[in-house]
Amino acid sequence: MVGTFYSAASPDAKPFVSVRTEVSDETDVCVIEAMKVFNNVKAECKGTIAKILVNNGQVVEFGQVLFLVKP
Repeated sequence: MVGTFYSAASPDAKPFVSVRTEVSDETDVCVIEAMKVFNNVKAECKGTIAKILVNNGQVVEFGQVLFLVKP
C-alpha cells in the first residue's frame, strides 16, 4: 500500500522525532496517511534515531525503511 509520510501531527506542530532523539518501542515517530486515514507509527524498538530516510510529505510504500535507529 502507498501512503504519505508526515513527520508531525499537523503542519504547524514540531516533528515527532529528529536525529539524536531517544525512542522506545512505544514512541510515536511519524504519521502515515493512506486513503484519507491517518495512522501513527511507533518506533517498535529502543534506541536513538540515527538517520531519517524520508522527507515530510514524501510518498512511501509498505515495508519501506523510514528511520535508522542506533541501539
